[in-house]
Order: sequence, then C-alpha cells, then structure tokens
Amino acid sequence: MNALEDCVLVVDDEFLIAETLSIQIRDMGLKVCGTAATAAEAIALAQANRPRLVLMDMRLKGAGDGVDAALAIHELVGSKVIFITASREPATLERIRTDHPAAILYKPLFGRQLHTVVREVLAAADQDCA
Repeated sequence: MNALEDCVLVVDDEFLIAETLSIQIRDMGLKVCGTAATAAEAIALAQANRPRLVLMDMRLKGAGDGVDAALAIHELVGSKVIFITASREPATLERIRTDHPAAILYKPLFGRQLHTVVREVLAAADQDCA
C-alpha cells in the first residue's frame, strides 16, 4: 500500500458544517484535500488523495452512509477515520464501531475539541508507523 498523504478529507452532507470543519483543519496548519457529501464522493476522493485522516459524518446524501464510506476507505486506502455525528442512538454507535474508528465526536463540537482529537489521532498514527 502506498504512503498516505499529509492531508484531511472532510465528509459531511451539510455544506456549512463541511466548510466549518475545513476551516478548523486549515487553522491547525493541516491541508484539506477535499470535501464530500456522499459515500461515493468520499471513497473517490480518498482513493485519489490518500488522506492520513478522514472526518466522517454518519448520515450522508445518496446511497450509503458514513460507515459504508469509512469501511471502503479503510480497506482501499487505510486512512484513520474520526466520526462526527449528532446521533447518540445505540444502534448508530454500534454501527460506527464496526469500522473501529480512531475517535467519535458528537455535534455540536465545542472549543478545541476537534483540534485535540485530531492531534491525538495523528500522533497515534505516527507512532504506529514508527
């Protein structure tokens, strides 16, 4: 498997949320390699850009949800995935955990929550590669 690129893919079907997350990622000094609103777009962008990290919403437009996209991305690319969801339903969380996510965050995000978790996940990924 080829090395992953030092960028983040943002997947959310709500444009304003995707833009806000992208701004926060850029403010951290990281590159955003793209945004997607559907599982198919997310998979295609992940294959094209090979991001180290994917911020993934659970509910997406079109066929497939965030777990479908994350499972495919994990298999095809190997990116770490942080789920960002508004749902705390047990069935939804159980489905998310089938992908062994790097982290799960709940909307709305507060303060430096995203920054802290992204840094922790990237640091852990760096240690895994060492």
